[in-house]
Formats: sequence, C-alpha cells, structure tokens
Amino acid sequence: MPDTPASSALPLAGRMALITGGSGGIATACAASLLRDGCSVTLTARREPELAAAAERLRALAPDGTEVRHIAADACTTEGVRAAVDAATAPDGRLHICLATVGGGKVSPLLAMDDEQFLDDLRRNTLSGFLAVKYATPAIAASGGGSIVMISTNAAKITWPYGLEAFVRVAADELSPLGVRVNAVRPGLVKSQEDARIFRNEELIAGYLANTPAGRTGVPDDIARAVRYLAGPESSWTTGQSIAVDGGQELRTAPSFEKLARATVGDAAVDAALAGRIPDTA
Repeated sequence: MPDTPASSALPLAGRMALITGGSGGIATACAASLLRDGCSVTLTARREPELAAAAERLRALAPDGTEVRHIAADACTTEGVRAAVDAATAPDGRLHICLATVGGGKVSPLLAMDDEQFLDDLRRNTLSGFLAVKYATPAIAASGGGSIVMISTNAAKITWPYGLEAFVRVAADELSPLGVRVNAVRPGLVKSQEDARIFRNEELIAGYLANTPAGRTGVPDDIARAVRYLAGPESSWTTGQSIAVDGGQELRTAPSFEKLARATVGDAAVDAALAGRIPDTA
C-alpha cells in the first residue's frame, strides 16, 4: 500500500505495523495510537508474560477490522527479527510500518564501563535498529512503501544512541528510492514502568525539571503522538530526521547524567573515572 492517505474513515486502515520492544510503556502507547487509526500491530519482545499482557490490553481497545499479534523474540538477533517480520507479514507479506523501540543501557562514565557493557549498549541501541531496518525494508517496499521509526533518546548527542541517529540518516538516503522513509524520535525523560527507579530519585528529577522549559517530565503518549505522525502518510515528505520530544530541554543544555551514573555505578567508580583512572570494577 503506498505511503498516501488511506481511503477509509480510519487513516491507517488496512495497514500493519511491527513494533520491537513491544511490551514497554512507550511501545504500547505507540501501538494504541496506531490501532485507534485503524492500523493492525504485531508486538515483539523477549519476555512472553509481559508481552502477552501488553497484547491483551491492546486487544481490548482495538477497533473492528484491526488485529493485535505478538511473538516472543529477541530484536537484537537476526533470528529474532526475521521471526518477528514473518509473524507480522503472514499470510500475504504486507508490512507498512516498523517501530524499533529497543534501547537503553547502564549509565556510566567511559572509564567505568567494562567491555561487555559497551558491546551490550551497542547491541541494544544500534544493532537492534539496523536489524529492524534490514529485515523490515523488503516487506515495506513490496507493500508500496511506508515508514520506519526509531526510538532514540535526548542523550543521543553525548552517548551511544548517537550511532543510531547517524544510521537513520544513512538508511533514509539509501532506502528512499524504495519508498521507505526512516526517522527517529528523541524522547526526554519519560515516566514509564521501565524508568520507575529514576523517578524515585527526587533530586535527579528536580534537576531535570529545572532545565526543562515545559516544566514537566514526559508520558508515553507524548512520544506516541510524534511516532504516529512519522509513521503515517501525513509525514510523507519527512525522512532522515530525528525529532526531539523532551519538553524543550535541548534548548537549554545537553542532559548531564552524572547524578544518574552515581546512582547506577556508585560514587567511587564515577570519581575514579572523572579523575582519569579506570575503576577496579571496570
């Protein structure tokens, strides 16, 4: 189906979206937004119980004519992504939207990071996006074109997700002749179940709010609205972009993660790294 408005009253009727990291708060909010506009969704994540529960919640609000599928798979592996694409495209090969939400990682200074943590961050934040693009693109192109959206972070300017955003630009340029658009959404601090521990740190949250013009942290629906725009035909002339949805924080300063790193790896490791020493734990 071409990347043009659908004729149905629901603008995404007849379309299918694949969502990796599909049990997370942002992913399920995005899935709900797509469903409301008539798009069927296939969720994939590693943990079956959480994934099945998320799919069941979405089925309860899915309009007639839409479908919610789910498959437990690891979006950081070739096998997992290929299985997810197969599940989304059965039986007729149609796929119009791919949303890659896998990411995150342990916040740490460079010198306090061990080799395996470095590689794990690359797998989650960059490899997962590459695999989503590689294996979703043929089906999207064969369906008449569509959209791939990556969830990045407003930390992307200073840490590993920046590689994902560079990849978005390269992929957007290369895949445009196939009718496949590639963009990213760069969230700020969003209150979801995955970040519950961060929100218990009142000092950290207060510091964030002091540098956020909008004066609040985000919620998953804030991100879902931006994803919905990039996923649909309304953004058919937008590709290779990364949109910050962070309450304006980037207008004031790049986020500092020192306090979060201290809460994550400890004061001793952070102090050693800032002094130019490799901590014993690394």
